[in-house]
Amino acid sequence: MARILTLTLNPALDLTVRLARLEPGEVNRSENVLTHAAGKGVNVAQVLADLGHQVSVGGFLGAENPQAFNALIARRGFGDAFIRVAGETRSNIKIAEQDGRVTDINAPGPFVDEQAQQKLLKMVAIIGPEFDAVVVAGSLPRGVSPQWFQGLLEHLKSLGLKVALDTSGEALRAGLQAGPWLVKPNTEELADALGNAADAVSQLHQLGVEHVVVSDGAAGVNWYRPGTALHAAPPQVTVASTVGAGDSLLAGMLHGLLSGDTPEHTLRRATAIAAMAVTQIGFGISDDAQLARLESGVHVRALTEQ
Repeated sequence: MARILTLTLNPALDLTVRLARLEPGEVNRSENVLTHAAGKGVNVAQVLADLGHQVSVGGFLGAENPQAFNALIARRGFGDAFIRVAGETRSNIKIAEQDGRVTDINAPGPFVDEQAQQKLLKMVAIIGPEFDAVVVAGSLPRGVSPQWFQGLLEHLKSLGLKVALDTSGEALRAGLQAGPWLVKPNTEELADALGNAADAVSQLHQLGVEHVVVSDGAAGVNWYRPGTALHAAPPQVTVASTVGAGDSLLAGMLHGLLSGDTPEHTLRRATAIAAMAVTQIGFGISDDAQLARLESGVHVRALTEQ
């Protein structure tokens, strides 16, 4: 299996509150509350570990409340490549209703100064050659500019790493200029980054992006490579929470690509992994038999690239 580094520059403690229905302005009583270490790259790492890969996690972590992350790293056997910074890792509140709707309240996170940014660059220069690929996922913390972020991706590419990018907004626009190996925006994020351009996928290929994976919720996933494209329609499932579905999809795509699987098998299994993610609270592959059933319900067909 592959050796993969995930970088989450702005991780979070996710506080997930489950209730029947959110009534704004009223007293709401939760069914239960779950707290776990998260952030897009951390979520990807957990699914990759379940798929058998050797994973290290890194980024910037608040020095004042690392306990949940330390426990996760120890429990999952991850390599620890986090740079500790002053302050607390942010807490995000996710209100999950019975119909699958999730309301997010995301905090900004700690300020990351230039010294910490340089430490991260030096760290990846040292350990980067140990890995086959790197996932850079999530938002930018305070103090980190889109320009620095683009430079980070270019630095990772210069180390010979396959770079998979999953972010949005200014970070995505800057990151695309580095020409990562794979990008996984959803339809709204892609439109925001490229302005609904009819030739958006062609633009990305011209920038050097080999794999463009565009998720669109229940409508499915499109995967564009130069000269060819596939669409996967997911099976119908009962939705518990959509949190982590995109991260699970990205992990599944990386697994197939790095394992040398066929494109159809890669997309079918990745879509099934994402479908499994929405049936649960939390991250990871909890039931191999369920995954196999979901995979059998995924329909993959060829697309004409636009």
